[in-house]
Amino acid sequence: MNSAERTTVRDLTAEEIRVLGCLVEKQATTPDNYPLSSNALMAACNQSTSRDPIVDYSERTIDATMLSLRDRGLARTVRGDGQRVHKHRHVLDEAWSLHGASLAVLSVLMLRGAQTVAELRARTERYLAGANSDRSGDIEAALRGLAETEPPFVLLLPRRAGEREARWIHLLGEVPLPSEYEPSTGSPRRAVNDRVDALEAQLADVTARLDALTARFETLVSDLGDG
Repeated sequence: MNSAERTTVRDLTAEEIRVLGCLVEKQATTPDNYPLSSNALMAACNQSTSRDPIVDYSERTIDATMLSLRDRGLARTVRGDGQRVHKHRHVLDEAWSLHGASLAVLSVLMLRGAQTVAELRARTERYLAGANSDRSGDIEAALRGLAETEPPFVLLLPRRAGEREARWIHLLGEVPLPSEYEPSTGSPRRAVNDRVDALEAQLADVTARLDALTARFETLVSDLGDG
């Protein structure tokens, strides 16, 4: 598999998603300490704050996950001059052409699960602290761009009864859905598929009616011509 093929694969494991999310977060929020050693990356993954779900990875898990991410072309391990410890960095800017608000949004979704636009706006503040821009517009534009990519990076969940705002999830791999989106109630992807099926059925019905009207019109014109 060549590098171009590797970077299009998005069926990431939970460990790969957590590690990538942490690398993006730490690059943006603590650039002086980036890239990260395996120990620092393990600590970032296992944080009890700003993480959902909370995990307890070992350093061996971190190293195995980094090996997989390097093979996918999504991360690199480097060692600077005079340094004894290998350090890790993501290359999502190169692999997926993601930058700025788009990377920030994706990182928060990877680390915290389903989020509303308001939550994303608040939780990407630290990532974009040095940017001179309209954060509100940036986040919404980033979500649109991520959703319109083929294949998409994110999906807007159907708004549930009682919710003021719909929530977004990433599509990088299996993602735990909020409790109200249990499989028995229908997955968000199934809901989208059902809506598409319904629209296609309506279109087929309209097309059939139009064909029938066209046939009747042609018959009428023919009868008038014969008369």
